[in-house]
This record gives sequence, structure tokens and C-alpha cells, in this order.
Amino acid sequence: MPIAILSALAEEQNGLVHLLENAQQIRHAGRNFCRGKLHGQEVICALSGIGKVAAATTAAALIERFGAKAIVFTGVAGGLGDAVHVGHVVVARQYVQHDMDASPLFPRFEVPGYGRVVFDCDTALTNALLQAVQACVQQQAGRWTAELGLGAPQVHEGLIVSGDRFVSGSEEVAQLCQGLQRAGLQPLAVEMEGAAIAQVCADYGLPFAAMRSISDKADDAAHVDFPLFVQSIASRYAQAVIEELCKRL
Repeated sequence: MPIAILSALAEEQNGLVHLLENAQQIRHAGRNFCRGKLHGQEVICALSGIGKVAAATTAAALIERFGAKAIVFTGVAGGLGDAVHVGHVVVARQYVQHDMDASPLFPRFEVPGYGRVVFDCDTALTNALLQAVQACVQQQAGRWTAELGLGAPQVHEGLIVSGDRFVSGSEEVAQLCQGLQRAGLQPLAVEMEGAAIAQVCADYGLPFAAMRSISDKADDAAHVDFPLFVQSIASRYAQAVIEELCKRL
């Protein structure tokens, strides 16, 4: 079963790509795809691009052109939950598009034509990803966060929200969370791609799972240098977790 590994940033996938056996680079739809094997599992690595449209295009290409049977996303996000801090990891159970608003024709956050707000991640694949993340946190990740002066990493699971804007201010975070909470939603993290991929996978009936390492609190305070975080923590999470996941699959 070919499994696709998506990330938004090249730095997160460099380590993974170098580990692939019999790697083959393919250019398609303006993107570079790398196909090979990792611990006996057929893997296709690709960069999603930034934003929902780019992510959806990449996901569709992986399914239509490369025959992906499951998609896993690994990347960074801003933390929204009170207990979610820089260096922690959120494993998605559900996704919502926080900027979807077709009211008054449809309720706020509902995706027209689907009759729902929430897109669930695949339970079995998410459980396997969660176990791989937990193993990484228990065995390795504490050393990585310590290098940047961060606290011990923790794993969270729940709702991640996506939208086509970079959320980076305290007031914007408060408004975002209040709007979601009024709809009965409790977000743990915010990013720009996952909900689109979840919708594409729902269309095709494919399993989808995602993890996000928390690089900031999506507010005005810069807790750590972002490029340094990606290199020192996010890229390590991507490599270690996906390796462990492939072993488990």
C-alpha cells in the first residue's frame, strides 16, 4: 500500500528523502515527488505547498498520479489550547476550516455540499501515528527541546483547524477561538493545509492522519527562532515519527 508523506517545508522532508531506498524523483503538476521504500513500506514524499488550494492539488495528484492509498501530514502549527506549548506535538483527530463562512446560506464553518463542519481523520492510521509520536517523545524529543531551552514535550490529540491566513496575533487568536467555541469546537492548533487534505481524502475514501509540532502560540510573542525550530525539532520529529510509523505499518 503506497503511503504518501506530506509536509509544507522542504527542511522537514530532507532527512526522510535521504533515507528512501531506490529513490526516484518525479516532476508532476509543478511539484517534485520522491518515491521509494522505507523499512519495507512504499512511500511517496512531497511538499504540499502553503495554503489549502496548494495542499488539495498535491493530495489529488498523489492519489490520481501516484496511487497513494493513505496520506500522512507532518509539519508545524501554532498552539491554541491552554495546555499546548512550543515543542509539544498535536496529533489530529478532526479538522475544521476556520475561515469557511458561507452564511447565511449555510451555518458558519459548514462546508457547502457536505452537510458537515468537521472532517474526521482515519482512526486506525491516526492511532498508529499517535503511537509513533508517543514513542518519539518518550525516547528522543526531550533532548531536542532541551537544546532550545524548552520544556519537556507532551503529546495532545484532538481538533486542528486550517485556514488561508497566517494567524500571528493575540487578538486574532482570541477571536478565532471564541468563534469556534461558540460552535462547540475546541481547537488545539492552527495551520494552513490539513483541513483541505482531510476533505480530499474524504472525497476519495482514503485514510488520512496528521501531526503538527508546535512552533509558536500563534500570538505576538516569538518564543523561539522559527528556522532554528524547524531544523532542530520539526525536521527531527518528521524523520523519527515517520520511520517509526512505517515500521508499525
